[in-house]
Amino acid sequence: MSKQVKWGLIGVILLVIVGIIVYPSLKRKFSSDSSTQQMPLPGGGGGAPQLRNLPITINAVVLKKQNLTDKTVSTGTTIPDEEVDLSFESSGKIVEISFTEGTHVKKGDLLAKINDKPLQAELKKLEAQVPLAKDRVYRQGTLLQKDAVSQEAYEQVTTEYDKLMADIELVKSHIAQTELRAPFDGIIGLRQVSEGAYVTQTTIVANLTRISPLKIEFSINERFASDVTKGTNIAFVMETPDGLSHEYTAKVYAVESKVSLDTRALKVRALFPNLDESIVPGRYLSVEIKRREIKDALAVPSESIIPEMGKNIVYLYKNGEAHPVEIVTGLRTESHVQALEGLNAGDTVITTGTMQLRMGMKVIIDQIN
Repeated sequence: MSKQVKWGLIGVILLVIVGIIVYPSLKRKFSSDSSTQQMPLPGGGGGAPQLRNLPITINAVVLKKQNLTDKTVSTGTTIPDEEVDLSFESSGKIVEISFTEGTHVKKGDLLAKINDKPLQAELKKLEAQVPLAKDRVYRQGTLLQKDAVSQEAYEQVTTEYDKLMADIELVKSHIAQTELRAPFDGIIGLRQVSEGAYVTQTTIVANLTRISPLKIEFSINERFASDVTKGTNIAFVMETPDGLSHEYTAKVYAVESKVSLDTRALKVRALFPNLDESIVPGRYLSVEIKRREIKDALAVPSESIIPEMGKNIVYLYKNGEAHPVEIVTGLRTESHVQALEGLNAGDTVITTGTMQLRMGMKVIIDQIN
């Protein structure tokens, strides 16, 4: 091996040894410099740690006792108390229409009539035979008392008389079928035929409805079937012509006997007096059913509760700070939850920014209810 190569190897080995000795010291120095650069500067550097100490703005509510109502909400529709499509029981040409569309009619009012002249003629013919038939019965009865005729002869004339009277009643019933009369008090709708039209038993002349009282039909989930029975009071909300919502009350009068297999819902009907007939059938509405009501309950807004490890936590505002409190909940409604334990009337519960809060964090109230 030449001297140059030998001294070159010795130099490389020395450099490696020096590097091993010096590297740890350099590493500690650079780490120390880096840490020094990351430390917050006095009076303004390192903004993040300082921001953590700044208060956040929140909204809050002061708890007070109130009535808490558990409601079941459903949708429904208005239907007439009674409704029927009017048609004749016989066929013929209409000779008279006696109603005005969209008006009230009374039960038994004559609404329309078809031609009954052939029947009237048949009735007149039969009625003309009545005096002679009566006279025969009288004469045969007198002779029977004197044993001048047989019992069989007397029964024959009485049978003929009874048959004549039955024929008369049959013709009268056919004449009645030519008259269309209102089956109940109600409002007659738009007529579908005119005078002179030929109608059959399937021809609809008009629609008749009774809307006072009015029926409210809706369905409830099978889970709440036991909450609705005959006599249960309900509230329903509808939009008025001016675009505002108005609440009405009605009473359940009938409940379906079984739950629908298709919808798993129970159909219910209630009655609303509708004395002024201001609500018409076919309207869409929202139905509210009170399941139970708790008086003097402490209720917190639903958004203020934080579920945490199987517990329910709310934050209270105390002297400008947020303090977490575990509560025991009870009844839940759409917007509030009953607090059974952990809170008292007068406590100030934070309702916004709850996910950012920590124990003792500084807060400023922007709005309080």
